Amino acid sequence: MLKLIKNGTLYNPDYKGKCDILVCGDKIGYIEKEIDCSGFNFEIEIIDAKNKLVFPGFIDSHVHILGGGGEGSFKTRTPEITLTTATTCGVTTIVGCLGTDSVTRDMKSLIAKAKALKEEGLSCYLYTGSYEIPVKTLMSIREDIILIDEIVGVGEVAISDHRSSAPTVTEVAKIAADARVAGMLSGKAGIVNVHIGDGKEQLHMLSEVSETTEIPITQFVPTHINRNKSLFEEGIKYAKKGGLVDFTTSTTTQFLEEGEVKCSKGLKIMLENGVKEDNITFTSDGQGSLPAFDSNGKFSKLQIGTSQSLYKEVVDAIKLENIPIQTALKVITSNPADNLKLSNKGKVEEGRDADIVIVDKETLEVETVLAKGKIMVRNKEVVVKGTFEK
Repeated sequence: MLKLIKNGTLYNPDYKGKCDILVCGDKIGYIEKEIDCSGFNFEIEIIDAKNKLVFPGFIDSHVHILGGGGEGSFKTRTPEITLTTATTCGVTTIVGCLGTDSVTRDMKSLIAKAKALKEEGLSCYLYTGSYEIPVKTLMSIREDIILIDEIVGVGEVAISDHRSSAPTVTEVAKIAADARVAGMLSGKAGIVNVHIGDGKEQLHMLSEVSETTEIPITQFVPTHINRNKSLFEEGIKYAKKGGLVDFTTSTTTQFLEEGEVKCSKGLKIMLENGVKEDNITFTSDGQGSLPAFDSNGKFSKLQIGTSQSLYKEVVDAIKLENIPIQTALKVITSNPADNLKLSNKGKVEEGRDADIVIVDKETLEVETVLAKGKIMVRNKEVVVKGTFEK
């Protein structure tokens, strides 16, 4: 059945004003100021978006879809993501990765989980690799990216962290080189998602790779850039050199009290300091652990990251920091789509996937969500649940 979204105000994420959107199967068929379907001789489902804003589906490009954690022993392993954890907050595309533990979780399981989420209605991509170096892959970095449809890059490789394998500049450069060539051969991004810890090294290793080799600085996406004030300030310098930076939206009160920079506020500061808006993304670190360690590096407690935090920080950027809607939206729509070369994602345009989020004009609350043309949430009510969700 065709679907016609009428009377909504479209942010593409750029502002397009009042538009009607005709959804044909899993694609966006037409976008016009007004589409009159009265003469059609087949059934069309009308979705009234009057007094609503229409956005592209959100992209959460750093999620531990198998669960993460384990730093406090087996009982602290976090659970796998469920379908509605993503869809109810407007996330229609996810990029999954392994975390600290690549022993009891592996690439075979990660690929299987991605395929399961795709069967349930999400678009799901993956990073091959792990915290540790040599990275854990199914075959090799090049083979995984080239031969496995879902895999678009390498991640989450850890540097400047007491849980990393203390990699050298040469090792990191070799990973980026393999990923880059594999991306060129397969038409994919070949991006390297890099976990940045609290260590003194910060972003210096990534800068050194880009300055001493032919690998461009944009081959890396360093994440957790807001984890402390010092790293955040270093991130501003790095981004002004042309680098990409990624904020983590999942947090705890303790982390904020200890100096973590709130994403919405951090976005405003970066923009005010001359960082290009296209170089910034938000990700949730969903299902990853939010571990706290004492002064001796000993695990003390744990919370769980969630995709539900992703859009919340965008709303705070709009409402609390007065960032224009189109600018705030880009960090979870067109920017990650461009970084990852997901040409069918990130924008509401004719011919692209019909990933669409409809929100209340005043509250900005998510009300209706379409993933590849399928209604997942309608008027805040879940329509499609995961296989094992009650």
